[in-house]
Amino acid sequence: MNDELGNSLGEHHAATQLAAFLEQYPRALVLTGAGLSTASGIPDYRDRDGVRRGRVPIQGPEFRRDPAIQRRYWARSMVGWRMMSGAAPNAGHRALAALGADNRIGSILTQNVDGLHTQAGSRDVLELHGNIHHVTCLGCGANFTRAALQVQLEADNPGLRQVLAQPLPDGDAEIDPDAVTEFTAPACVHCGGMLMPDVVFFGDNVPAARTAAALARMEAADALLVVGSSLMVYSGFRFCRLAEAAGKPIAALNLGRTRADDMLALKIEASAERVLPIVADIAVGWTAMPSTRSR
Repeated sequence: MNDELGNSLGEHHAATQLAAFLEQYPRALVLTGAGLSTASGIPDYRDRDGVRRGRVPIQGPEFRRDPAIQRRYWARSMVGWRMMSGAAPNAGHRALAALGADNRIGSILTQNVDGLHTQAGSRDVLELHGNIHHVTCLGCGANFTRAALQVQLEADNPGLRQVLAQPLPDGDAEIDPDAVTEFTAPACVHCGGMLMPDVVFFGDNVPAARTAAALARMEAADALLVVGSSLMVYSGFRFCRLAEAAGKPIAALNLGRTRADDMLALKIEASAERVLPIVADIAVGWTAMPSTRSR
């Protein structure tokens, strides 16, 4: 048996296991992480052992306090935005949308800020850490699209328009530190206030109302499915602890270890982009045979 055939059979077996899990628990809350979006060209933060790559990310309190850090963030974001804005949902996102449309899963709770679940057509999505496609003024509360802000950034900083750089997670990019020195950071066109992407920075808390909504989704779920997350960040791992405490089974589809490995009823180390479409296909077959449904 060649490697390609063996991989294909292994993926189909894994998909069958996961489809059976979702058949038994049709209201499973799906918690997704950066590993789901890597196939869309967006780098993730961690390796397969859950160890963070690269430098420590900007902290929210530092961003709000230090104009130099604001310049650094927006300069790198201006260069990295081309990759982020061009990212499209991959087969894993589309499969989750199909499973949701067929009522094979409950809500989607994502740690990602890329907006790809909604672009793929998923309806019940809660973005735990916000959405990078939106920007908020911390002075007057005005909201802007990130695409519109890019026009302003490029007009004010023409020297960075054609810069090519190594893409990093969440629209960041590795650029020459000297390019940041003369960078003009954006300001609110209404009040001149500080602009910040509508995301939860490291060092900041998820807004209370959003946390409450996420907890309500976990309470309503009959199981938890983790897709593409090592769960090293507590804001995601807490849902595994809640599920375990409530006696709700947890499954994970992730390439590499997770912080919750000892809690899992099912662990699949495979590509979400490859396995989830097979799961969706299996579910379609079961839909055609109502007698097999366990609801």
